[in-house]
Amino acid sequence: MPVSRRVDRLAEPEIKAVLDLASEAEAADGVYPLSEDAVLRVRNGGGVTLLSFSRDRLDGVAQVEDGSGELVVHPAYRRRGVGTALLHEIPGQLSLWAHGDSAAARAFAVKNGLARERVLFQMRRPLGDDLPPSRLPEGVTVREFRPGHDEQAWLAVNARAFAHHPEQGRWTERDLALREAEPWFDPAGFLLAVDIEDTLLGFHWTKVHPATAADPALGEIYVLGVDPGGHRRGLGSALSVAGLRHLRDQGLSTAMLYVDEDNTAAVALYERLGFAVHKTDVMYQRNG
Repeated sequence: MPVSRRVDRLAEPEIKAVLDLASEAEAADGVYPLSEDAVLRVRNGGGVTLLSFSRDRLDGVAQVEDGSGELVVHPAYRRRGVGTALLHEIPGQLSLWAHGDSAAARAFAVKNGLARERVLFQMRRPLGDDLPPSRLPEGVTVREFRPGHDEQAWLAVNARAFAHHPEQGRWTERDLALREAEPWFDPAGFLLAVDIEDTLLGFHWTKVHPATAADPALGEIYVLGVDPGGHRRGLGSALSVAGLRHLRDQGLSTAMLYVDEDNTAAVALYERLGFAVHKTDVMYQRNG
């Protein structure tokens, strides 16, 4: 049986081993098994990481924070009880994300008594010449994010815009700072809608993913939100288009985004903008 180890903060060799394992799983499965949040915690600390070893080789890893996380087993060690052993090391209520909604993940969930709880769509659309104009409400302009100046205002609007979202609405200064330190961060692609007094009304934070063996370079609607207390009719749609136009102007040919299946208003907005579901991620729930 594998031997597991619980770590609060990984050393550099362990970080490399975990990310290498994730890349090998991606090569086998066609989908990367760790979310951005999990990767940031692996690199910078946060939550708990469980490492499983067979003869000193890392064969599986689970990354969990506040009862939610991800679990991945090296392709060469699957169907040997590694995943189940890691799962049993995590006490209490647990939510696990499965990226790609594969038959193997569904079978693992059934075997271990996990119920399908939440569905996240990845939607995509081409960035051609058919983008509509971005018509901002009267008195609203768009400017780029200013690091060292706009953090607190953005965190406040983000918290209000995503008050009922289980992850996004809880972002802290540290969450924002970690992303500002990432190589992909570009203030020019972090668009803020403001009124004449520079009060933040909404935002469209874009992100560019470099090309991989499976995908071309992708532009992402990373976070899009409108302050419910200062809502201007049509601002969400206008910000969506402004960000897509920015991504197209960077030479990108495809845009993507993530949205919860049950967020029907947002799904409908993105469908009107030409997005279609590309893949599905599923959260499985285990009650304590």
